[in-house]
Amino acid sequence: MDMKLLAVFDEIYKTRSVSRAGENLGMAQTSVSLALARLRLIFDDPLFVRTGEGMLPTPRAAALVPQLRAALELLQTATRQQPAFDPASSSRTLRIAMTDISHLEFLPTLVNKVTNAAPDVHIEVLRITPDTAKLLESGEADLAIGYMPELESGFYQQKLFDDGFACVVGQQHPQIKQRMTQKMFSNARHVRLAAPGTGNEIVEQELKRRGVRRKVALSLPTLPGVGNLLANTELIATVPQRVAQTLVKIAHVKALAPPYAFPEFSIKQHWHERYQHDPANRWLRSTVAELFLEI
Repeated sequence: MDMKLLAVFDEIYKTRSVSRAGENLGMAQTSVSLALARLRLIFDDPLFVRTGEGMLPTPRAAALVPQLRAALELLQTATRQQPAFDPASSSRTLRIAMTDISHLEFLPTLVNKVTNAAPDVHIEVLRITPDTAKLLESGEADLAIGYMPELESGFYQQKLFDDGFACVVGQQHPQIKQRMTQKMFSNARHVRLAAPGTGNEIVEQELKRRGVRRKVALSLPTLPGVGNLLANTELIATVPQRVAQTLVKIAHVKALAPPYAFPEFSIKQHWHERYQHDPANRWLRSTVAELFLEI
């Protein structure tokens, strides 16, 4: 058993794919297949079985994951070896968990920036869910970007920007013109966005603290389409200011200051301490941080 075999096992487990494991490790697919064959002989088990969802681990492989990952980390530490990452020549897949807000606001710019520096790198976007912390810990996600105060112990974080909130309504709204009053806010029919990582729970908490009741006519788990929805109804939505600015650009809506002072919040990028020194993860974090300095 050597470090390469351990790395192949870990990468197939993370990617569920022999070919993608090879891309991430800089190995030919045939070499990965040969390594997997050796692993199967060593453990006398298929370890990974091809299915419609990819190469899924057998119970034996799933049980081996914690021990083999610990062994791999010990070997890397002992030999002071880190897998090299050259963005200009790498074909690695980098996975980022983000919100729909991020899709609208900075994903196009990030894709352009990555393409210029690393033309063969593949970006895979994941949704922020209750399992995001586990994905970061296992390496199945490299970064998570959003408002996630629950990611504390075991995670590093870097603030990208602070944000507040704005109310967004259709430009031709019959009652709401140039300003939003508390009475207008209470009488209006609202859209509530329930997507995790967006900071919208801050709005709910502040309204509850103030004893303000609003009429929620529609709850949405995602952001795409909300601009067109608001433009063609008399609904209003209270969203982060940067989201409001984007919606004004792409839909027939206007953004107004809310009638209540909602607390600001910080959007951060998060990564697990296991990948603090991983070269590819460090490059990705640096690229994202530079992006927000430029926006």
